[in-house]
Formats: sequence, structure tokens, C-alpha cells
Amino acid sequence: MIDKPGEFELILDVFAPLAADAPGSLNLTDDAAIISPSSDQEVVVTADTIVEGVHFRSEDPPETVGVKALAVNLSDLAAMGATPHGYTLSAAWPSRASATWIKEFATGLMAMQKRHHIHLLGGDTVATSGPICVNVTAFGLVEKGSAVRRSGARPGDMLYVTGTLGDAALGLRLLTSQAGAHLSTDLQSDLIARYQQPQPRTMCSALVREHATSAIDVSDGLVADIAHLASASHVRIVIRRSAIPLSAATRQMIGNDHAQAMHVWGSGDDYELAFTAPRDWQMGKQLSEFSDVPITAIGEVFLANGNAGDVILVDENDDAIDIGESGFRHF
Repeated sequence: MIDKPGEFELILDVFAPLAADAPGSLNLTDDAAIISPSSDQEVVVTADTIVEGVHFRSEDPPETVGVKALAVNLSDLAAMGATPHGYTLSAAWPSRASATWIKEFATGLMAMQKRHHIHLLGGDTVATSGPICVNVTAFGLVEKGSAVRRSGARPGDMLYVTGTLGDAALGLRLLTSQAGAHLSTDLQSDLIARYQQPQPRTMCSALVREHATSAIDVSDGLVADIAHLASASHVRIVIRRSAIPLSAATRQMIGNDHAQAMHVWGSGDDYELAFTAPRDWQMGKQLSEFSDVPITAIGEVFLANGNAGDVILVDENDDAIDIGESGFRHF
């Protein structure tokens, strides 16, 4: 194992380059960063912690852990229609986390920074006797009053999702079981990449901000997260199973296996956006503007009728499907 440098050497050598082009970071030499939004903007703040053995595997490449640490936060910003501005990083490193591991982790952060045009603003590093623990606090900017909440869905709105669902959960199954051995190497790699390196839909922030009545990122499972949206909006939402978008890899992996199919709506780590918008929303026009990100209508918002927060998954005959205990539970 390569010895780690001291805290300040680690900051100077590994993390200061991530902050080099952000004036507000003060080159990581001060006690805090400075964010200076314009008078007509608001700052949107989100924080997520990922823990070794819970949110990523010890065997996962460190670069992918860096990607995931930042991606899960940028997904939250996108769900509120915010444009990413910067982030802070706090990490607890056990002694077995070598300097090489940490540098490769920072390489993943740098890749995400470049893709989303942001920089590190500050943070903290500490030692721990426990697992690797990484916390990112991300900052986004929106025009005043334009942030999208979970609480705006209205009866008659349609429910949309970006991308495809279930890939990440099935990618994890590939890494932890014999499932999916019949898939080609390329399809297996696609699913694993969706688990290890989620790609937040920040390119859809403007779409969400301009057209969505409510939004949430799908991190804990489709049904569980839509239930949060339905509860905040005091409505009932029906999702059509046949409309849920699936990748070619997921279609091949689940086949007709209902147990595998449940991962599509019941498992987490998709980091797609789910949002409601009026039925007369110009879907074709918007798809042409965001052609790199498929957007699919998968359900509809209804009056609660005493069942606020209910989410019902229905089959092709409009019969309710038993979804059991859906969604990732943190506790």
C-alpha cells in the first residue's frame, strides 16, 4: 500500500487542481468558499453521502466512485431545474485507502466536472476506522422563483420520465450474482456502467424549469419516488407498466421473469428525472430539442379522493399490480 500524504498535502496535490478555475474556491486556502449569484438568482443546495458497502462496492473502481459521488447530487439539482454551479467535498478515508485510490477517485470527479462545467469549491478530509464515506454538497443556480418543487402536480397532468429505468439495479445484480450470464459482454457492460457511473440529466434542467409542474429524480426506485411526489402534491398517480421505457439490455435480462422485472419499478440508482406536465404539453417539439435524452409519458395524475400519495402500477388491462415493498430504504 502506498502511504497517503498528510491532509494539507492531499488537498494541495490532489484536490486543489479540481478547484483551480473557480474563483470562489480561493484555491482551497481559506476557511470557506464564496458564491456570488446575481441579484435575480437563487442558490439551490443539495447534499448526498455515499458509503462503501452501501452505495458502492469495495471492488468498484475508484474512478467510478468519484463519478457517482458527484452525479447523485447533480441529479437532484436537475430535478429542481437548477444549473450546476459548484460543489464541496468531505471525505473520511480509512488507512487502507491508498494515495493511488484517492487520486483515481479524484480523476472521476474531474471527468464529471468537465462534463458539467463546474468546479470544486472546498470541503474537508478526515481519517476513519470505518468504511470510505464521501459527502458532496452541490450548488445550483436558478432565476428567483423558478425552482421546480415536488408539490406542483395537478390532476390531469401526465407523468414523464427521462431515459430508461431498471438498468442500474440489474447492473448491480450482474456484479453480485450469476444473473444475466446470457447477455453479451457489451450489454452487461452497459448495465454495469449505469450502476457504477450514473449520468445525471442536467441537460434537461431547462426543460424541467420551463414546463414541469413538479419533478423528482428517480434514485430510490420509480414507485417509491413517485409516491414522494404524489404525497407532496396531494394527488394520486397511476403508472402504466407497459409504458415504462426499457433499454435493450434490460429487456433481454428480465425476459418474462416477473422477479427480475420488479427491479424496473422497485429498485434504485437510476438517477433519471420524473416530472409532471400538462397534457397539452408540446411533446414532439420538446423531444426535438432534447433528442439525446428520450422522454416518455408513463402515467397520469388524478384527484386524490382521500388517497393522497397513492401510486398505482397497472397492467395492460388496467388491473393493479402488487408492487410489494418498493424502493431503496436508507434505514
